[in-house]
Amino acid sequence: MDSDDVVHGEALDRRAFVGRAAAGAAALATGATAACAGPGEDGPAVQTTRNVVWRLASSFPRSLDALYGSSERLAEKLEALTEGRFRIRPYAAGELVPALQVLDAAQQGTVQVGHSAGYYYTGKSEALAFDTCVPFGLTSRQQSAWLYQGGGIDLMREVYADFGVINFPAGNTGTQMGGWFKREIRSVADLRGLKMRIPGMGGAVMNHLGVTVQVLGGSEIYPALERGAIDATEWVGPYDDERLGFQNAAPFYYYPGWWEPGPSMSFMVNRQAWDQLPAAYREAFEVAAVYAMNGTQTIYDAKNPQALARLVAGGTQLRRYPDDVMAAAERATRELLEQNAAADATYRRIYDAFREFRSDSYQWFETAEQEFARFAYRRGNGAG
Repeated sequence: MDSDDVVHGEALDRRAFVGRAAAGAAALATGATAACAGPGEDGPAVQTTRNVVWRLASSFPRSLDALYGSSERLAEKLEALTEGRFRIRPYAAGELVPALQVLDAAQQGTVQVGHSAGYYYTGKSEALAFDTCVPFGLTSRQQSAWLYQGGGIDLMREVYADFGVINFPAGNTGTQMGGWFKREIRSVADLRGLKMRIPGMGGAVMNHLGVTVQVLGGSEIYPALERGAIDATEWVGPYDDERLGFQNAAPFYYYPGWWEPGPSMSFMVNRQAWDQLPAAYREAFEVAAVYAMNGTQTIYDAKNPQALARLVAGGTQLRRYPDDVMAAAERATRELLEQNAAADATYRRIYDAFREFRSDSYQWFETAEQEFARFAYRRGNGAG
């Protein structure tokens, strides 16, 4: 907390008084001040006013208004909901901590909130991939349904608890593109020996297919691609990729991003800081997080079509991944998922629940969504 923070008002019942008093003493020790009020209906009460200022470290650069903007939308809505009493100060990648150390910062309490992707941290726990996405996994709608309705959040919070963090969905990009390549990919053989920036389990699959994998933060990718330190990269899709300038360093743009059919970002909140918040502030944070999450994909869905048209008009060569690449990647994904599940009981429990949900979801989406898309999308402007 900042030095001007003061403890917010809440009624304390008799049973909670001792525990809350200890917390109040801790708050006073860090510079908080409290104003006592008279007894409430159920007995003694303490009424306080609390101004909370948190710091948020994002893994994303400020130039990406859809992705980094999620942290700004969180802060704006939270301040509005609490009439300015609970504020978050967002910092872009590298301003407080490097892009790929955001979870560490939230865990250590360097910041109260991290804004990142769980799959950046599979070196800590392979199961964190499910918080973002796994190859040939769930689309954005399916991922949200799994998290909010299929028990996914509860499963992921068990994993994050090991790091002293509680997670909240922070936005989804929708199905991503398959990346930028300096040379054409006609078969699996053309992948061998390539140096590619790709994180998460997608990187593990690409490694299995012979690619030398690197994980870089967003602002580091273009320089590496331009100078030849990497031969290929993936990021999100046309809107972001155009802003990052990848079209100026690699001519071939592949689709689909089979490793990221619906990747979800996360707000990673230090658990101790979370537990110290008044209940009303926790509720406001959850509402603001949902608001921030919804804004992310609406921006991408609105901006990607025009960005893709500009890229193609400027000379970008669109390519679909060959069938043998898709099939090899799918086989490798199944093998890796089973290997990870065999090695870790927590991973197995999450994977089994995820796989069951995916099976049911695929059947439904194939019935309605896919058949509509198969007919309408190829007609261009559809009924209009």
